[in-house]
Formats: sequence, structure tokens, C-alpha cells
Amino acid sequence: MSIAVIYGGTREQGNTETLTKHAIQGIEVEEIYLKNHTILPIIDMRHDPKGFQNRNDDYNAIMERILEHDTLIFATPIYWYSMSGTMKNFIDRWSHSMRDTNFPDFKNRMSTKGAYVIAVGGDSPSIKGLPMIEQFKYIFEFMGVEFKGYIIGKGNQPGDIHEDKVALYQAAELRNELS
Repeated sequence: MSIAVIYGGTREQGNTETLTKHAIQGIEVEEIYLKNHTILPIIDMRHDPKGFQNRNDDYNAIMERILEHDTLIFATPIYWYSMSGTMKNFIDRWSHSMRDTNFPDFKNRMSTKGAYVIAVGGDSPSIKGLPMIEQFKYIFEFMGVEFKGYIIGKGNQPGDIHEDKVALYQAAELRNELS
């Protein structure tokens, strides 16, 4: 199994990253930190005869790396009851990839993958984070990606995730599943 972790957080060693690292401890993965790359917002050109234009950023290089893996872990803090803007911006660009000649058969290639979501939030995340999980579910369903599971942890201040024993246990269980 080949695994890529896509981090959508912007805080160094934030709670989401900490929980994700707990899940992948000892497992060979490729870690992609979206915050370290320039990914410009999509310009919707779906109905333009010229189609989408190249944005001249890091998105295509990241997508090429991701397409090499069969299991994807989307790790995002819960911001305003959804995924981070960094993560959403990245996923919005998939619309471009579905019409980009650089990624022939993009949707079919994505449909061969399984995906997990790891998220951490501070405001009753196990309840208020569920709409975000549904959003990922619909995204994966549209793309044909198998949604294999999720973990929602609780943490606001740096290091709070260490107090969420349930999320840490779930991360250890995920590690066993991925091993």
C-alpha cells in the first residue's frame, strides 16, 4: 500500500498534524504540506471555449505526486465547521484536473484510491465536524474514491490533542489498519 498524507493546516506541529503523525507512526508515507506550496484559487473556466488555463503554481506537481499513491489521508483542522481554506482551495482545483490534458483520465485515476480524513477542532468537533465529514464523503463519492473512515479529535490550543484519548486510540487503530 502506498500512502500520501495531505496536510491542510497552517500551524507548525498543530493538533491535526500531531494526531495524524500518531496514526502514521512507523509507516512509510509521503507527507505533503499544502502550506509549503503555492496553490492559486481556481478560475472557473468550465464554460469557456478555451477551457481552464494553467495557473503556473505548484498544484500540478502536487497532484502528480498524489496520483502515485493508492491511499490518501486528508488531514485538516476544522475551521468554521469545515475543512481549512488551504484544503478546500486544493480540492476546488480538481475541477481543473478533470479537464486538463496533463491529467488524462483524472477522475478514473482518482477512483482507484481509498481515502481517510483526520480532523481536529475545538468546538464540539465530534458533532459540529460532521458536516465537513459529509462534505468529504460527497467529494469522494463524486470522484469514485472509496471513503475508508475518519477520525475527529478535540483540540484548540497547541498540544490539546494529547488529552483526547479517544482520538489517539482511533489513530492507533488506523495505524494498525494501514500497517
